[in-house]
Amino acid sequence: MLKHKKLLALILGGVMTTSVMLTGCGSSDKKAEGGAASEEPVNLVWYVIGQPQTDGELVEEEVNKYIKDKINATVDIKHIDFGDYTQKMNVLANSGEDYDLAFTCSWAFPYLENARKGAFLELNDLLDKQGADLKGVIDERLWKGAEVDGKIYAVPNQKEIALAPMWVFDKELVEKYDIPYQDIHSVEDLEPWLQIIKEKEPDFVPFYTQGDSIPLEFDEIMRPLGVFFNDDTLTVQNMYETEEMKAMMTKLREYYEKGYINQDAAVNNMQNEVKRFVWKADGQPYAENGWGQSLGREVVTSPIIPAYVTNNSTTGAMTAISATSKNPEKAMELINLVNTDSTLRNMLMFGLEGSHYEKINDKQIKRPEKNSYSVTSWAYGNLFDTYV
Repeated sequence: MLKHKKLLALILGGVMTTSVMLTGCGSSDKKAEGGAASEEPVNLVWYVIGQPQTDGELVEEEVNKYIKDKINATVDIKHIDFGDYTQKMNVLANSGEDYDLAFTCSWAFPYLENARKGAFLELNDLLDKQGADLKGVIDERLWKGAEVDGKIYAVPNQKEIALAPMWVFDKELVEKYDIPYQDIHSVEDLEPWLQIIKEKEPDFVPFYTQGDSIPLEFDEIMRPLGVFFNDDTLTVQNMYETEEMKAMMTKLREYYEKGYINQDAAVNNMQNEVKRFVWKADGQPYAENGWGQSLGREVVTSPIIPAYVTNNSTTGAMTAISATSKNPEKAMELINLVNTDSTLRNMLMFGLEGSHYEKINDKQIKRPEKNSYSVTSWAYGNLFDTYV
């Protein structure tokens, strides 16, 4: 009987000890879960195309106060100017350096090329979780254009879908020589004005261009294969074998020999400090504001052909997560927040109220003529959730 009592006491003691241990484990788990909310915020590095801003750090400080409360993260935004962006980002990607987010598109740090070579993280799973709000905000046509073999490697910025090839002119020279720039559409239309600028404005390059910028309106499916926009038959051609390309190259060679085109055109990467009368660009409404800001000179534009929609235009501004990112979930949380939180989006685009703009009403603002914060508006996210 005594032995049975001792055995029962040992069993009960073991049960009580186990119970205490389990209770202790439960308390420890709750403490760890509670500690997660008080962890140090993740700092994300985000590369964006556009000129660095005088008040960039000031705005970034306020942005970080705001997003830290929202997603427990901060962000270091690094601006790289248009002329250097692709080259510097390619070096960064090829080196395997850690960063989290980057602007990408069809024409800068090219989306398709870098998605295929593994520079960007595949986002489908993250979009279902941390980016769950994005599908309802961004046009389905933009998502379709972003697919690479059925996968998404960057979040398209909600903006206009069509793209317009255009001539971009220095406004001061246009006004000085009373140039009817709105009537200039073809390469041939430029010629008399190039001659005037060459003769009278020695500090300006009449026609500034680079080796791969060909003013031939050709939808490149996969260079050099594609179709001409004015070809109703949609015949796929090698653009280098067409009569149109031959005529264009002949005309450009003529301009080069006359001194209208910059001598370093074959290797040029479009330096902003170079004064130029005209160059070709693909843009959208108000793109001249960004170009003018980068150049430090006002510009005006004239369409070469009507606007069009292609895969290149639907991938005209995007945000990718680097394959080297150590915090992809948090990076997607930031993309989600930028595209759905109008306070944050306007802060990134316009800066700080009272310093960089004044409110007229809930939708409209007024900005000073000289502004120490004027970023590339379409490079960050949803362009339709901003002040006007």
